[in-house]
Amino acid sequence: MKQRIITALILAPLVILGIFKLSLPMFIVALAAVTLIGFWEWTQFVSAPSRMLAMIPNVLVSAATLWLVPSDAFHLNQITQSHYAILVLGCVWWLAASALAISYPKSSALWQKSNFLRHGFGILTLLPFFWSVILLRAEGINVDSYHGAKLVLYVCFIVWAADSGAYFAGKSMGKHKMAPHVSPNKTIEGLIGGMITASIVGWATSYWFDIQFANAYVMVGITLVTVVISVLGDLVESMFKRVSGIKDSSNIIPGHGGILDRIDSLTAAFPVFAFLYFIF
Repeated sequence: MKQRIITALILAPLVILGIFKLSLPMFIVALAAVTLIGFWEWTQFVSAPSRMLAMIPNVLVSAATLWLVPSDAFHLNQITQSHYAILVLGCVWWLAASALAISYPKSSALWQKSNFLRHGFGILTLLPFFWSVILLRAEGINVDSYHGAKLVLYVCFIVWAADSGAYFAGKSMGKHKMAPHVSPNKTIEGLIGGMITASIVGWATSYWFDIQFANAYVMVGITLVTVVISVLGDLVESMFKRVSGIKDSSNIIPGHGGILDRIDSLTAAFPVFAFLYFIF
């Protein structure tokens, strides 16, 4: 626990500094590096002669989207059809993935022996995450260079708040398991506690950062949907690790495991939040 706290105290300020201070091109490069590490960790969920070979589909598809989808500040602010398509794909994937996690282990018969599907699941998990974070970071950048950074941090804050609220509510009141075969510690009571905590933090953060939503109901609705999906996203990665017999995705972050272990909830939260934010 001590190591986890020390690592968190070091990493959190660095992440926040990077979100606010990196130029958009450098932010994209940094996020691409995080995504590639995530893909590398995902190769453990795929049966292949080597992890390097398992990386090839991920790299090729990622490169193709960077080639075909506009990533300059002007087009990122316009939100093209290709951007919306990626966000919709991410939302659809997380709805399907959540159903797989909740119905595990029965659902594992549909995908457990398919390398093609396992590769596809990794791409659907990490690429919409990558693009949604970039789209939010670039939002309004020509008018207010920090507006997009505030949006990115808003999502991080509500997800982190939900995680903390769910932990304490689940510890003190948790009785009804969400998906006992995937993660026995996650409960319905914990989810409700996380939603309440995230709503409070979301309201305070939107006021502090002056983030404009259509109205308060839209803000609460988007926040709650994002939080529920983020909790389910955590379950999805736990499901893949359980099937692969892996405890942590790696040990790259002392006391915290790997990149996927830290961003599992965020990979689900960002595409959903970005889609709802731009639509409403």
